[in-house]
Amino acid sequence: MDVKPLNKQNHYEAIAGQLRRLIDDGAVGPGDKLPSARELSERFGVGRSTMREALSALKAMGYIDIRQGGGSVVRPPEERTGGMPPLLAAAGATREELLELLEARRSLELANVALAARKRGADDVARLRELAEGMRSTLGDDLEGERYDMEFHLALAHATGNRMMARLYESLMAPIERAIRAVRRTELYASREVAERLAGAHERILQAVEAGDEALAAAEMQAHLEHVEQIVMKHL
Repeated sequence: MDVKPLNKQNHYEAIAGQLRRLIDDGAVGPGDKLPSARELSERFGVGRSTMREALSALKAMGYIDIRQGGGSVVRPPEERTGGMPPLLAAAGATREELLELLEARRSLELANVALAARKRGADDVARLRELAEGMRSTLGDDLEGERYDMEFHLALAHATGNRMMARLYESLMAPIERAIRAVRRTELYASREVAERLAGAHERILQAVEAGDEALAAAEMQAHLEHVEQIVMKHL
């Protein structure tokens, strides 16, 4: 396979685009196996996690099957979704539906953080602090950064003391997380500079919640979500 190594400004979508064109052009045919993820990551000059995200994007678009222990196998043309952005293919949603999900998430997160600031208990604050410190201590680890981030927002929902709010958050976030997982890992937590900014945002949210300042907590959450949404929008 003839591929072009990527520079530091490229991300998983550039890899997925190259591989998609090779498949569309017939360089790799239906039923053929792609090189292993390890070999592909070496050819492209990227980390294994970035390569896995690229392969996951191709799978979401119907270009390949990823088989346990058997590598990646090219699927027939009629099973592919074409040029649909991987983010939308992964979510199983249209652009408009994903935008509505992000809008709904923002509304729910702002309500949650304000209510948490009003009703949080000592255990809630301790849990949020533990997660914020975890984010800070794992800068540069994309998988751990993502895990701490998700658990922090879920802990906020539970800090509202309202079980319905927590359930709403969990049900709403499922399709959003499917869609933006690749973006989170390759653009948010793989970049130390961005990961540091996210850790700082969570620390400020924690401080506002601990102080019981509903308005400040909502303002910090608003700024945080706007930053994340700006990055996600580049992929739509």
